[in-house]
Amino acid sequence: MNTMVILILMLAVGLVLGAFYFMSLWQTVSRLAQTESRLRLLMISYVLRLAVVLTAFYFLLADGHWERLAVAMIGFVAMRKILTHHFGPQKTAEAIR
Repeated sequence: MNTMVILILMLAVGLVLGAFYFMSLWQTVSRLAQTESRLRLLMISYVLRLAVVLTAFYFLLADGHWERLAVAMIGFVAMRKILTHHFGPQKTAEAIR
């Protein structure tokens, strides 16, 4: 396959992983007020999110192409910025009013 196509695919994978990780984090934080065992919820959510993302990054690096992992990480961080802008403190403060 063409190298550029693979790198674009890795960027998309990074964006999907970032969306999964940070939307799951958002769901966990929003459920904290409703649960009795906050620590258990935080720990289970953290371990599951980290296991999924690290496993995916491991398989991306399995071929030994670090460039693919780097592009996927850029997508991961880009999704964090996108979601922070979308669900940021300004939006949360407006939703509370």
